[in-house]
This record gives sequence, structure tokens and C-alpha cells, in this order.
Amino acid sequence: MRTSLPLTALALTSALTLAACGSTSDTASDAAPETAADGVTTVRVAVTPVPHAAILEFVDEELAAEAGIDIEIVEFTDYVQPNVALDEGAVDANYYQHGVFLADQSKAAGYDFTGLATISFQPMGLYSDSLTDLAEVPEGATVAIPNDPVNGSRGLKLLAAEGLITLADPDAPVPTVLDIEENLRNLQFEEVEAPQLPRSLADVDIAAVPGNFALDADLKPAEDALVAEDLTDTTYANQLVVRAGDEEDPALQALLEVLTSEEVRQFIDETYDGAVVAAF
Repeated sequence: MRTSLPLTALALTSALTLAACGSTSDTASDAAPETAADGVTTVRVAVTPVPHAAILEFVDEELAAEAGIDIEIVEFTDYVQPNVALDEGAVDANYYQHGVFLADQSKAAGYDFTGLATISFQPMGLYSDSLTDLAEVPEGATVAIPNDPVNGSRGLKLLAAEGLITLADPDAPVPTVLDIEENLRNLQFEEVEAPQLPRSLADVDIAAVPGNFALDADLKPAEDALVAEDLTDTTYANQLVVRAGDEEDPALQALLEVLTSEEVRQFIDETYDGAVVAAF
């Protein structure tokens, strides 16, 4: 197993500049999984750390060799760079995003990606250091939500489901604070970078924290959240994503097969005790 250190946007840009000249499509078309002389193919996968990196580490250590692949895990600590890396050909796939986010990013940046399958789901929750029940939310309470529109909308939908706000269109896929129709307790919203949301709990009344960053901060949805997303709703289940045209690549298909195996389902169940669930 070869696990890369987290890459910053600057480091990634520098690496790509040194590695390739020409258009993005030229770079991506040449960036296929590499097969060594021993027949093992290295597959580079961009992830955010928890739980995606841990799940891939298990696959690499326990299942990958028999499938003829070696997984190189490239960790990022934000939601933007894994798609940049995939688009530029620095990685062969990524595993960290759900379909709503993928569609939004593809529209905004012009990506041509395909989600091969949903793999896992970790629910967003509403957390607080000062409240034990949403009934205690005071007038004018400060609420931190993710600053990316898609995951920010998940926080708003949780608040709406609990009756703290109403949305102009409850079925809108990506509502924003501008779509709040009624703000029954005059909640004050702060948009915060998702990795910083657990830290924000010291400064706000409520924070809507995505599941991966909650886990990274030792927050458990079932125990610590005031309310969390329904585990049976896989709208926001994270996918294995590849560039369009690479869907049938043998190494990527081998990766998909092991990622959706019963061994991985058992690993997720035993490791995360409901904080992450298999979505295949």
C-alpha cells in the first residue's frame, strides 16, 4: 500500500505543471492506471480522510492483491481538489462525494465524470456544545453550515425537517439561505468551511457537520447529534467516481468489485457502528 500525504492546491498545481503540458483532456486521456511488470495495476484514488481513506486501506491490505491491483491513496482535506485531481489526470478515481455534489460540481466546472456506484453513507448531523435538545434553541441562535452550497443545503433541510425554518421550495435539490421562507427563531447563519465546522461548536449554538468531518472530530451521529439524517436515505451516499470513458477500465472495475464486496460491508459495520453504513 502506498498512501500519499495530503496535497494542497499549490502542491497539486505544481506537480501537474511539471508532469504535463497541453490541455486538461490531453492530460486525462494519458492518465490510465499503470500496470507493472508483475501484472499488478496501480490505481490512484483521491479521498478525504475519514472514512474513505480507512475503507480503501482495508481494501488495499486485504482484498486488492487478489484482484490484481495496488491502491495508491491520495488524501485531501477539502471538497474541491479531489475533483480537480481527477479532471487533470493526477488520479484515476475519487471516492468522497455524493451524487448531488457531483452534479453541482460538474455543472459549475464542466467536469465529465461518471459515478460507478454508491459505496458508503455517513449522515450529516446538527451538533451543539451548549444545547441538549432542539427545543432549547434560543431566539437569534447562531447556526454554522457548510459554505459549499450542496452540503449547506443539507443543513438547511435538517433544520426545516425539525420545524426551525421553512423553505420556499421544500423539494429544491440545493436550497440556500436565500430560500428560507420563514425563520421562526430568527436564526443567524454563518457559512464555514466544512473541515472547520467541528471547531466552530465553541463559537456557535448549532453546527451542521458532514459525517466525515464529524467522525474526524470523534463526533458520533447516533450519540452526539441533536438530530441526524436518515440512514436509510442514500441520496447523499458517496460514490466511486471516474472520468467518463474510463468506466470499463479493468483495474477500475476490479476496484469497484472489491469496494462493493461483503468484506467491505462487514468492515464498515464493525468499524463505524452505524456512524457510516454501506450503500451498495
